[in-house]
Formats: sequence, C-alpha cells, structure tokens
Amino acid sequence: MTCQTKIEWTESTWNPVTGCTKLSEGCRNCYAERMARRLKAMGQPNYSNEFAVTLHPHVVQAPLGWRRPRTVFVNSMSDLFHERVPVSFIQEVFEVMAMARHHTFQVLTKRSNRLLELARLLPWPDNVWMGVTVESADYTFRIDHLCRTGARVKFLSIEPMLSQIPRLDLTGIDWVIVGGESGPRARPIGANWVRDVRERCGATGTPFFFKQWGGVNKRKAGRELDGRTWDELPKVNQGSEMVCGRGTGSYRL
Repeated sequence: MTCQTKIEWTESTWNPVTGCTKLSEGCRNCYAERMARRLKAMGQPNYSNEFAVTLHPHVVQAPLGWRRPRTVFVNSMSDLFHERVPVSFIQEVFEVMAMARHHTFQVLTKRSNRLLELARLLPWPDNVWMGVTVESADYTFRIDHLCRTGARVKFLSIEPMLSQIPRLDLTGIDWVIVGGESGPRARPIGANWVRDVRERCGATGTPFFFKQWGGVNKRKAGRELDGRTWDELPKVNQGSEMVCGRGTGSYRL
C-alpha cells in the first residue's frame, strides 16, 4: 500500500510500521499522532490501534509491485528504528528496498542510537537515503551517529526547527531539509535560524530544501524564503562513493 503525499520533498509514503512514542522536543506536537486518530475514526484498518506501534507485514512487499519509479518516504507515520520494531523486521524492510532499485527510499529517524547499533546488520543500497531529525542544537549528536552508517546519501531534517543551531557541522551530509512546526500548538521558527542553515549549506555545497514556515495556517505562511522557494535535492553521482568526514495481517507489539 502506498499513498500519494503533499509532503514537499517526496512523492509517496510507505508505512510498514505505524505508531510511535515521544522521544524528544520535536515530538511534542506530533502530526502523525493527530493523523492516526483521524484515520482510526475513519475506519482505516491499519490504524485500529491508533498510534500504538504496530507492524504491518502485509505492506512490506508492496514496493516490489510498483512499476513507476518514485521517491518514497518510509514510515511517515512511525519510526522504523523504534525499539519495539524487531531487528528482523527492519532487515526485511531494507531487503525489500534493496530489491526495489527503481525506487528511491527516504528513511528518517530520531532514534539514531539504534540506527548506529543496527547499521552493520543492514544492507545499504544506493537507492536508500538515510536521515536523522535535528530539531535543535541539543540533538546534533544524531548527525555523528548518521555519519557512521553505510548509507550513501545522508540527510538532515531540521523540522520542526525549534532553535538556532550555531555549530551545525555538515561534513559528510548530502542534503538538508528545514521547516517550521505546523498545527494548533505550533512553536515559532526564527527566520534568521533558517538563513543561517541556508548559508552553511551554501558554504559547503550542501543542497538546501526549505519546506515551510509552518504555524497555525501553514498554507498562508507559505514556504518562500527571501522572495523564492528553495527546492534543492541531493546530488547523486553514480559510481562514486559519498564519504563522511566524521570519526561513519497487522499485530500490535
């Protein structure tokens, strides 16, 4: 099962796992938790457990049947590296991504400790982009964990951006997404915080994608920064290795 999505930096979503638990400040107003409640109320069977971590084995093989190549955000409604997801299930998801080479898969986690712990047990095909969320300066340690994995394309999601990140090290990072929090209790984002990240990306040649200002009415706030949109994507060169410079049926659980 795949879903087209309005997320600006991808095309589709694929959720072999749904549900999560809060881990850090970026989780406080989780959009996926709100959406899971709505989907349960609508009678969607994969959300019968609402936002409890739930595996969906019947969904895992789905990408192998999609003929048209697409960019796929993996687990937009969960975190693949949640501690309640068995290692064998994570491996199965990665094996399917490795077989479905005509697609590009974007995996994003806040659980970088577990990502690093399991990285040696996973295949890292070129079509899997691995990212970590860095919502504030308190979570830059996740970048170090990411850079110690075998992922060829490594990216940061600075969303929701909750503070300035004055010492953001982009060594070995291939893409940066920045966005403000949206929803009824959205916390504000500072324009100069965003500009600082954009300037760091420019200085290091790292593609920069500004997703949104967010707020209660994210459509009205828009996504222009200094008079234009910023939609840069990773530069993937076939045959060349990207090197990190750091020291790299459903059932409920």
